[in-house]
Amino acid sequence: MPMTIIEKILAKHAGADGVSPGDLIMADVDMALANDITAPLSIDVFTEAGVKEVFDTKKIALVCDHFTPNKDIDSANQCKMVREFARKMGIVHFYEGGNCGVEHALLPELGLVVPGDLVIGADSHTCTYGALGAFATGVGSTDLAGVMMTGQVWLKVPESMKFVYHGTPGKWVTGKDYILHTIGDIGVDGALYRAMEFTGPAIDDLSIEGRLTMANMAIEAGGKCGVCAPDVKTKAYLAGRTDRAHTVLESDGAAGYLDVREYDVSKLQPQVALPHLPSNTKAVGELSDIRIDQSVIGSCTNGRIEDLRIAAEVLTGRTAHPDVRLVIIPATPEIYRAALDEGLFQIFLDAGAAIGPPTCGPCLGGHMGVLAAGERAIATTNRNFQGRMGDPKSEVYLANPAVAAASAVLGRIGGPEELGL
Repeated sequence: MPMTIIEKILAKHAGADGVSPGDLIMADVDMALANDITAPLSIDVFTEAGVKEVFDTKKIALVCDHFTPNKDIDSANQCKMVREFARKMGIVHFYEGGNCGVEHALLPELGLVVPGDLVIGADSHTCTYGALGAFATGVGSTDLAGVMMTGQVWLKVPESMKFVYHGTPGKWVTGKDYILHTIGDIGVDGALYRAMEFTGPAIDDLSIEGRLTMANMAIEAGGKCGVCAPDVKTKAYLAGRTDRAHTVLESDGAAGYLDVREYDVSKLQPQVALPHLPSNTKAVGELSDIRIDQSVIGSCTNGRIEDLRIAAEVLTGRTAHPDVRLVIIPATPEIYRAALDEGLFQIFLDAGAAIGPPTCGPCLGGHMGVLAAGERAIATTNRNFQGRMGDPKSEVYLANPAVAAASAVLGRIGGPEELGL
């Protein structure tokens, strides 16, 4: 029977000839991951169950990225717990300190996810890996403990929605704008427990970094996962990162979709999501005199080298407004080194930016950029719920790196065009 790419991946991992939306399956897991916030809860459940070893020491990744470098005693104790568990169990993929990065940027970079994989993570943005043609979704820490014990997970096969993108984008329009516009169109529950399949000529033209950004924010529309079919760009991205055998799958022409939506990206301006929902989107040109106190460029959404290059292009020869704190955080050590080698740090320092080590940090109001009451930030992160980046009376506006950089210079939300770019 005709199936979507997600249905094919789930059928393969369930050992079935085919699956349909609504089917309940038990599926084998290729990679399970957790971080310094979610792993301790999973470890407690794992220990209480009396299990002595994990299902596979090479198929679990534990990444201390949220409150690290440790910001306080509690976060230090959380990381210590994860570290000791990883050592005791012989987990190969444990990352902390200098070899650690934001998990959803780190794992693709290390080649730990390949097309056709089934990835389960105790973090909602696990859906990021769908950009590489995998089924990837977030679960609770208790579910993750079960995966660490058995290597399997119960899943309900989701319905699929297809999003087709046409046209050629303007210079400062990115994958972040595609997904913000899409979430603005369908709402934060518009894809609730559904697979969001991103396709079309504009996706073919989009970089892997841009696709990772789009898949990352599928959860902001309620999606169970986001996915892009693997292509030559995927193959090129994986080259040198992994030698794992993998299966390249794509949706059948006659596959069924709950909904199909089409967008012309040539008509898009850079998008900004206003407080307090990612769906509260407007074109940057529609906004005026929204003054900001902070601009954050980084996170698992937009902390990759492509994002930093875009920010540097805007910031070259310019400085942040005296009333704006500009915080730039490369997502992984590899990205950090590339930015350093390319001279991007010099541009950022000249612009008055504070450059942080790879960490989630301010995205979740953790550290290195927490907002006070009444403050506003523009950020390349993925969520702007009330209190997300600090005080409940603060505000977060979501945007792409070019808009975040331009806004830092302007002292208010605006696009690069206002700087003559």
